[in-house]
Amino acid sequence: MGEIAERYRRRAEAFERKVAAVHPEQWGNQSPCAKWTARDVVDHVVTMHAVMLTPVARKLEPADDPLTAFQEARAAIEDVLDDPVAALTETDTPAGRLTTEQHIDQVVSDDLVLHGWDLARATDQDETMDPADVERLWEIAVAIPPELMTKYRTPGAFGEGIEVYGAEVPVEPDAPLQDRLLGLLGREP
Repeated sequence: MGEIAERYRRRAEAFERKVAAVHPEQWGNQSPCAKWTARDVVDHVVTMHAVMLTPVARKLEPADDPLTAFQEARAAIEDVLDDPVAALTETDTPAGRLTTEQHIDQVVSDDLVLHGWDLARATDQDETMDPADVERLWEIAVAIPPELMTKYRTPGAFGEGIEVYGAEVPVEPDAPLQDRLLGLLGREP
């Protein structure tokens, strides 16, 4: 198993544990994303998994509940990552031409970390993010050129209803790295 597949599996397992721990009455809780409930966070993650499957002509079937929907989305992505032809299929993305596995790594795998925090915050779970993931995402985020970061913060720049990051939230420079990452990406730590 390659590094990308391992990273995705580790993050997906952590996200799935958070989804499984949500109590039925918590699905309507407000998430840190202004327009989303806890259920909307999971719906978004599942939708983005479906987007990653499009270049390899695979799709997800609707599921009745958030946990099943995520488990099915996870299984579909793992199948792609385990299939060398599908994983290495190239596609045009907003970040340029990438293999499917690279696109999965840069979009849904990274999203699992941040949206796992969103779900944890919305449903009173442990909000601690894996320190290795925090460090990796921090390095990626601070390397984003200012003009691209502006585009990421512009609602609709990547399509109707798509907002990648919110406005930066000021955080003390000596705050823990997780807090600085969350603030940079538009969340109140």
